[in-house]
Amino acid sequence: MEVDRKLLEHVAEVARLKLTEREINKFLPQLKEALEFFSQLKEINTDNVKPSFQPVELKNAMREDREEECLSQDDALSLTEHKKDGYFKGPRAV
Repeated sequence: MEVDRKLLEHVAEVARLKLTEREINKFLPQLKEALEFFSQLKEINTDNVKPSFQPVELKNAMREDREEECLSQDDALSLTEHKKDGYFKGPRAV
């Protein structure tokens, strides 16, 4: 695939980006470099590699559900200034 100014302008148009001349000159070499890295991935032999949809296997993702002592109402309200009559005080809703 030839990466040139025309391709970059097309990609920008599809993405609804308006690039300045300076941005085009800056992004063109970056786009070329990124696509070169992807082309290197094509060369990797993956014949005997199983697909992995989760790079790190999830084990024991859930903790044991056990009953613990809850905060009292006074403890829950102890770190806020915004309280009234034993409840959190929020902004007025119209």
